[in-house]
Amino acid sequence: MNTMTKGERKPRAAKPDLVSRDYTIHLSKRVHRCTFKKKAPRAIKEIRKFASKAMGTKDVRIDTKLNKHVWATGVRKVPTRVRVRLTRKRNEDEEADERLYTLAQLVEVSSFKGLQTENVDTA
Repeated sequence: MNTMTKGERKPRAAKPDLVSRDYTIHLSKRVHRCTFKKKAPRAIKEIRKFASKAMGTKDVRIDTKLNKHVWATGVRKVPTRVRVRLTRKRNEDEEADERLYTLAQLVEVSSFKGLQTENVDTA
């Protein structure tokens, strides 16, 4: 018999604090129908939004390599896809609002074919 009543939810298992995952972000669909001069800034904002949603932290920090990769071909020609390693880390700053932050780093790949989200061992 089911002991739960209607509308009641199971308690969620606690998320592991420190975790790393590789994601492929399809940037062109996220900056589609965006003004030319706003494409690269919008792509950076969309990476932040994606990372925040995937990792559950408001504080997202973008690595300089990733930023340079997005801006490499100019403000108008953003890469179609980008492979990103999202790492949830502890905040060392004592006065910080949140305990955790997300670091987004570039993962260079030759092809995006057949890639899926992968957990990365941080050993």
